[in-house]
Amino acid sequence: MLVRHAPGFPDSVALSRRDIVPARAQEVALTIALAVASIAFAPLLHALSPALAILAQTLVACAIIAAAPGYAPPIAIFILLFQSIFVSILSSYIAGPSELDFIKGYNFLNCAVMWLATFALYVLRRRDRSSSVDRLMIGSTLVLGAVLVYFVAGLLQNGLAASIYLRNIVLPLFLFQLALLTAATYEVRVTPVLVTIAVLFVVCGYVELVFRDFWLAITNGYAYWHFDEIKATDLGTWEREMRATGQVFVDLKDRFVFSFLNTPLLEGLGFADMLRVFGPNISAISYAYGVGFFVLFLFSVGRRLLAVAALPLVILCGVKGALILVLFVAAAWISTRLLGAVVTLVLGFLALIAYVIVGLYVGLQIGDYHVIGFMGGWNGFLQAPFGRGLGAGGNLSADFASIDWRAAQQAGSVDGAVESAVGVLLYQMGIAAAVPLGFYLVIAMKAWRLYAVSGLLTQGLVAFGILVVLVSGFFQEEALFAPPALGLLVCLAGLVLGNAIRANSQSRAPAFPADPRRPVAMPGASSSKAIKTRTEQVPSR
Repeated sequence: MLVRHAPGFPDSVALSRRDIVPARAQEVALTIALAVASIAFAPLLHALSPALAILAQTLVACAIIAAAPGYAPPIAIFILLFQSIFVSILSSYIAGPSELDFIKGYNFLNCAVMWLATFALYVLRRRDRSSSVDRLMIGSTLVLGAVLVYFVAGLLQNGLAASIYLRNIVLPLFLFQLALLTAATYEVRVTPVLVTIAVLFVVCGYVELVFRDFWLAITNGYAYWHFDEIKATDLGTWEREMRATGQVFVDLKDRFVFSFLNTPLLEGLGFADMLRVFGPNISAISYAYGVGFFVLFLFSVGRRLLAVAALPLVILCGVKGALILVLFVAAAWISTRLLGAVVTLVLGFLALIAYVIVGLYVGLQIGDYHVIGFMGGWNGFLQAPFGRGLGAGGNLSADFASIDWRAAQQAGSVDGAVESAVGVLLYQMGIAAAVPLGFYLVIAMKAWRLYAVSGLLTQGLVAFGILVVLVSGFFQEEALFAPPALGLLVCLAGLVLGNAIRANSQSRAPAFPADPRRPVAMPGASSSKAIKTRTEQVPSR
C-alpha cells in the first residue's frame, strides 16, 4: 500500500495551534493561485495562437500532477466552476461565437490532462494499487471504453456534437478517477479549499443577484452575452420565440426573466417573474446545482452558518432539480438518524421511483418540455435499442433549433431526444446507457455502505446526492451533463472512497520500517506527523 501525504508541513517543524491556521490559509491560497494561473490567461494565449494555448494548458496541468498532486481535485473543481468568468472578462479579445466555444473547452482540457497523467502514474504503479482501488478503476475504465465505442459511431455522423457529448459524459468519470487515486495515495486536505471555493461561488451569485448591472460591468458581461445573441440571431431562435410567445427582448436583462421554478403548475399563485442567476460559470441551471451541492457540503463539514447563508440562493435560483437535491439529501440525513440507514435507503428508492412516475404522468398532461423530450428518447430507444452513437439527438443536435414544440406537446413526444439526460443517453447509447448509469449507482451504494456504518454526513451526501441527481436526469439534461451537478458529486465520491480505502489500509498495515524501494514522497511533502484533514470529517451526532 503506497501512502504519501499531500504537500504540507515539514517534519522538522513543531506546529502549535497558532501555526496551523496560517499554514492552512497559505495552502488554500496556493491551491486557488494555481487554479487561477492555469485558466486565467487562456483567452489571451488563444488570441496569440491556439496551439500555444493548448501547449501551455497541457504543461500547466502536467506540472500540477508532478509537483503538487494532492491539489489536483480541488484545482479541477475550481477550474470547472470559475473558468467562464475569466473568459467573460477577456471576451473582448475573442473573435466570434465559435472561438468562444473553443476557449470554453480549455477547462475540460486541463481536467483531462490531469486525469491522464494521474491514470498513467497509476498504470506505472506510482499511485495506490490496492484491490479496492483496482476494482473501482477497472469498472470506471470499462465505462469509459463503452462510451468511446459510441463516440466513434457518432463521430462519423456529427463530429462536433459527438465530441461535445463525449466531454459531457466522460468528465464525471475523469473527476472520479482523479479524486479516487489522489485520496487513496495522499492525505488530501480538501475541506478548507472546498469551503473557500464554496464561499467564492456563493458570493458571486449574491453579487449578481443584488447588483446586476455592476456584475455585468466588472465581468464584461455585455461583450460575453453578445456572442450568444449572434448565435440566437443566426439560428432564428428569437424570431421563433417572438412568434410563439409575443415577447420582444428590449435589452439583455429581458432575456434573463423567468417564472419561479419555470413550471406552469405555479401559475396564478402570485409568484413574480425573476431574473436568472448565472454565477461565475455563467450557466443558470448548473450554477443552481453547484450552490445546492455546496449548501449540503458546508453543512456536512460543520460550516452550518455558511450553509444557512447560502440556502436562500438555492431558492432564488428557482431550479427544481437543485432544490430537490437539497431537500432529498437533508431528508435522508434526518431519516437515517431517526429510522436507521436501511429503512432510509428503502424509503429513498420508493420516493425516487414515485417521483419519476408522477413527474412523467403530470409532465405529459401539461406538455412539459423535459418530459416530452424524455419520451422522444424512450421512443428512439425502442426503435434502435442498441443506440445511434453520441451526438445523435440531444440539445446540441442540429435539429434542436427547429423543433416544433406545440406539435410535440400535442403528440406527447419529440422526434429525437432533448431536455432529458436519461432520454438522450437511451437515444444515443441504447441499452448501453445502463453502463454509466449503473456504475454511478454502484458508487452511490458504496458510499451508502460507508455512511451506514460511520454516520458521516459527507458520505451520506455522496450516496443520496448521486441517487437523486440520477433521477433528476429524467427531467433535465444538465443533471448528468453539467459539471456542478453530477460532476461535483462523483468527484467528492472519489475523495470519500479513496480516503476510506487509504485509512483502512493504514489501520491494517504492520508497523515495519518503510520499504526503501517504494517511491519517495515528492519534494516538500510532509511525514506521518502532518496534520490530517479527512474529507468526511464531521460525523452526524
